[in-house]
Amino acid sequence: MSRPPLEVADLIQVAGQRFIEASRRWISGQHLKVLAAIERCRTAALGGHCDRCARCGYRAHSFNSCRNRHCPKCQAHARDQWLQARRRDLLPTPYVHVIFTLPRRLAPLALQNKKVIYDLLLRTCAETLLEVARDPRHLGAEIGFFSVLHTWSQKLEHHPHLHCVVPAGGLSPDQRRWIHSRDHFFLPVKVLRRVFRGKFVAALRQAFADGQLGFYGDLKLLAKAKAFASFLRPLFRKDWVVYCKPPFGGPEHVLRYLGRYTHRVAISNHRLVALEGNQVTFRWRDSAHGNQQRLMTLAVEEFLRRFLLHVLPPGFVRIRHFGFLAHRRRAALLPLCFQFLGRPSNLPPTPGLPPEDEEGSSITLPSIFSWPCPQCGGPMIILERLTAAEMCLRSPPPALTRLA
Repeated sequence: MSRPPLEVADLIQVAGQRFIEASRRWISGQHLKVLAAIERCRTAALGGHCDRCARCGYRAHSFNSCRNRHCPKCQAHARDQWLQARRRDLLPTPYVHVIFTLPRRLAPLALQNKKVIYDLLLRTCAETLLEVARDPRHLGAEIGFFSVLHTWSQKLEHHPHLHCVVPAGGLSPDQRRWIHSRDHFFLPVKVLRRVFRGKFVAALRQAFADGQLGFYGDLKLLAKAKAFASFLRPLFRKDWVVYCKPPFGGPEHVLRYLGRYTHRVAISNHRLVALEGNQVTFRWRDSAHGNQQRLMTLAVEEFLRRFLLHVLPPGFVRIRHFGFLAHRRRAALLPLCFQFLGRPSNLPPTPGLPPEDEEGSSITLPSIFSWPCPQCGGPMIILERLTAAEMCLRSPPPALTRLA
């Protein structure tokens, strides 16, 4: 995909300092770190390396990436690595996509308590799916799945929700056979809604009782037990939003499907349309009207404020595995799933989670292979690693420079 004409980094360069000065009241060191990383990503400021194609001899200089998980430019490589690691885990069966959405009433509380609320969302959604799937009235099986946390809407507003990708079936309670779900149906959505609501509110009450929640600004009054109980009561008056898509295909289709969800950030550079004066225009998808593409224009400062709403707490893992895909159980249970589905498993021993989803983690470039040659497609070999100062001195004219 070609480089977009406008990037989030350009907006930070134009208005970043002005935005920081105007936001001193609430902006944190982590926000500053994210802004700085995105602005410097794939520039000489981070250094780079000199590469040569092993096949045709083509040479180029490449800038280093910031590797920050909130950077729009760094997620394609991280996504490809994650998908490649998951390829051997995919079972030869249809998959289901289940989405759990946190009620709008809880969004301000989640914004002030990101680590606690997001963790509760991931945990209670997993408990809901596992419990309902075990019920013999529904599926009667032990399922396995992974969940991905998203916190944004198409307009960059705060909208916490969870995407769960689940094989359409599971292991029997005695682990002696595979139980297939019914065609075009996985689990009853009405039951999922009620169980999810009950588990999340109960966990939220426990977090309050344990003193894990903080209340600031307009929410200060909720620090009192009676006020907090009154705040939670209306949550039972409406159904919570849980959406379950019908089974959508086997392993190869799943890999393509997952790429849309696993390593996304709040907005991609390709959705940015124009920057005129102090106004930025971007595309958004209107799901209420047939997913029509529309344009929205915001002041750059407001755009950056909304973008920073979705910075995750340091060290928070937003992609998690549960059931027979949990890292403590998959080595024993996943081969059984392959066996019952009629395909042998050649899974390697399961290592721990890779550090791809940790805040501020840096993924070291491979010692030999760097990126495909733009001339012949051969492997580019790293000849020399260069510091920021060396990159400024040695970088060729822009026409010969490839951003990597």
